[in-house]
Amino acid sequence: MKMKTLFALALFTVVMFTQCGGPRKEDAAATEAEHASGSETAQAATGPQFEVDKLFQEQLVRVLQNYLKVKDAFVASDAALVKSEAANFRKVLKAVDPKMLNGPALNDWSNYSNNLEMALAEITGTDDIEAQRASFSALSDNLYRSIKAYGLGTMTAYYEFCPMAFNDQGGYWLSDSKEIRNPYFGDKMLTCGRVTEELN
Repeated sequence: MKMKTLFALALFTVVMFTQCGGPRKEDAAATEAEHASGSETAQAATGPQFEVDKLFQEQLVRVLQNYLKVKDAFVASDAALVKSEAANFRKVLKAVDPKMLNGPALNDWSNYSNNLEMALAEITGTDDIEAQRASFSALSDNLYRSIKAYGLGTMTAYYEFCPMAFNDQGGYWLSDSKEIRNPYFGDKMLTCGRVTEELN
């Protein structure tokens, strides 16, 4: 029985390393092609879609800083802390002044902020951390789009990806560090993931 358990544990470790640790041998050709095209390495930061007031970027930085507190609560796998930080995030999001924007930039922010608010409402509305994590994925997606649209000014963020999240469908999140701290698995697979893009 002990041998079976040890074998299963060894097999699990190999699978985890293969998924999170890098490409398998048989994928070498595909990986080489990806690397040549630049998709394997993190994309460098590009300018934002809209030119906006620096004050709006500063507000977006505050939004990101509160998002990072929610992300850290997920890393700790603490559902109660997740709810508390998400509630604080909602207050900061509501304080963002959209009057600094106009035209398409304002229309897009209206969509992004509504989607952020919806994801935060879902997170604060449940104690189930896996359900919270599903909503966190939508939160991350909309904040990423917001940063791509308006920029962060002097702050740099990193868009990171875990291929094993959500039953191997993969999940993205934002960080202020290149060091991987996985919010979808916490200490179960803390360093599973990679940086895909640099944002500022």
